[in-house]
Order: sequence, then C-alpha cells, then structure tokens
Amino acid sequence: MHTSSRQMMSHLAILACLAAAFCFAQERHFSKVQIKVTKVAGTVYMLEGAGGNIGASVGDDGIVVVDDQYAPLAERIQAALKGITDKPVRFIINTHYHEDHTGGNDFFQKQAPIIAQDNVRKRLESGGQAGNGGSMHFEAKAQPHSALPIITFDHDVTVHLNGEDIRALHVPAGHTDGDSVIYFPKSNVVHMGDDFVTYGFPFIDVDSGGSIDGMIAGVESAIAQLPADVKVIPGHGGVSSLDDVHAYVKMLKETRAAVQEALDKKMTFEQMKEKKILDPWKKYSGEFITEDIFLETVYNSLTGRKNGMFVKHN
Repeated sequence: MHTSSRQMMSHLAILACLAAAFCFAQERHFSKVQIKVTKVAGTVYMLEGAGGNIGASVGDDGIVVVDDQYAPLAERIQAALKGITDKPVRFIINTHYHEDHTGGNDFFQKQAPIIAQDNVRKRLESGGQAGNGGSMHFEAKAQPHSALPIITFDHDVTVHLNGEDIRALHVPAGHTDGDSVIYFPKSNVVHMGDDFVTYGFPFIDVDSGGSIDGMIAGVESAIAQLPADVKVIPGHGGVSSLDDVHAYVKMLKETRAAVQEALDKKMTFEQMKEKKILDPWKKYSGEFITEDIFLETVYNSLTGRKNGMFVKHN
C-alpha cells in the first residue's frame, strides 16, 4: 500500500472513531434525559426533555401533540403522555422542521397523522443546510417518508378537538420559512415554536428562509391575535407571558435598527463587529447564539447574504 493510501485509511479510521464516539456521547446524553410535565392551563400541558418544548392538549377526544423532540426520547415522551391520560394521540403538529422539534415524527406517525406547514414537509424530505447565512451552519438530513407530515397547509389550519379550536398560524419567514404558532383559544395558551425563545438572542435560520424582518412581523401578528393574559410556551425555556414576548420583540427591533443604521453608514460587518454595535443588548448573548453570531445573522438577513454571497428573496 502506498504511503498516501495508508494515510487516507488512517484518516478514515480516525473519522470513524470520532463518529462512533459522537454517537455514543449522544446516546449517553439522551439516556440521562427525563421528561418533565407541567400543566399550563385548561387542556394544555408542556413537556420538557431535550430540544424544543412540547405542547399537548389532553382531553376526552385524545391528545394533540405540538412537536416531538429527538427520536431517542420518543418512548419516554409517550410514557409521559400516558402519565397524564390513557387516551390516544390523535394528531401531531410540527412548528417547524428542525430535528429537535421533529425527531420523534417517525415514532408518533405510527399512531396519528402529522400536520405541518407545506415547507416543513419539503425541508424534511429534501434535507440541506441550516444556518445563519454565515459561520454557523449544520446539516439537516433528509428524513424517511414515514417521518414526513401527511397533512400540510399553506397559511393556517384548525384542529377541532377536546373542545378547542386549535389554530396553527403560519409565520412566513421567521425562524424558518415553515414556522407555525399554535394557539389554544379556550385554554388561553399559545405555543410560539422557535419564533420566541427565552435563552437570549434567537437562532434565525437564514439558510432555511428565516429572517429578522419575518420573525418580528410574525411575532407581532401573533401578539395582535392573543389576549393580554395568554400563557406562552416558548420554543425553548419556561412558560412565559405576553409581556416577555413584547420585551423580546423590542430587543429584535432595536438590534435590527442598530445594524441597519450601521449599514446606512456603509460600515462593513467587520467594522460592526469591532465596534461591538450590539453591546447594549449583551445580556441576551448566550452559549448558543453569541453577540457576534447574532450580529452576523442580522447582517446577513438584512443584506440578503448567505455564506458571503447575495441571494435573491422571493
């Protein structure tokens, strides 16, 4: 065997070991996850584990599940639901396509149909790259046919179950291009998906059609349809209030304005980063979305850039 061939085999072996170690670490991580159940209001519960929050409307007609986290947690999620009721799962609604909200689709669709906005099915079927249009990106793997929503909608849809008119309202270009906000009017609860999170600056998936403008518009549209005392299930974080959502939108508007002002002054991204123009909002900087990552996200969103190249928005 030639030296280059031996080196290639060695590199492949190292990569295989790293992949195995990563999978083992993932399994160990999920093995420690416990599903926490919280009664929110009316028929609605929130389930927390790993990944996005799950909403569940539970009543005599059965269960409507909103999002289903990661595949390795599906049986534990099922057990947690059975701890609330022995009624069957009737429908699952996906708020968007990311794996931490849809990983359990294959498991749960054996019990009930999955409902989602049209673009959720398209992105789950095709896979591709998710990211902020720049340095933060990851692969979204194509999912099997059995994990794809079998009922899709364009703008909105209503599920009539458990005395609720459960409304899924499409946010055209927020966190992604397939987002839905799920409103339970009788229980006075809303699940915002990842268009509202409490961990700080949000992740806006520019590579999957998300945008800062769309997120602001979508959340404001939802707010206009919600009563002041509604209980809010965020995509990630604890049960919140509409005041929390207002504060979040204020931050989004202010940071967008700061970046737009810098753009109007012909500042480059590197100059904005050097001047730390988002420092007034640094309390929102976290381990997942840092101040610099969010600056890059907003910059890419406002300039129409993806991975350093301009893209045309429809």
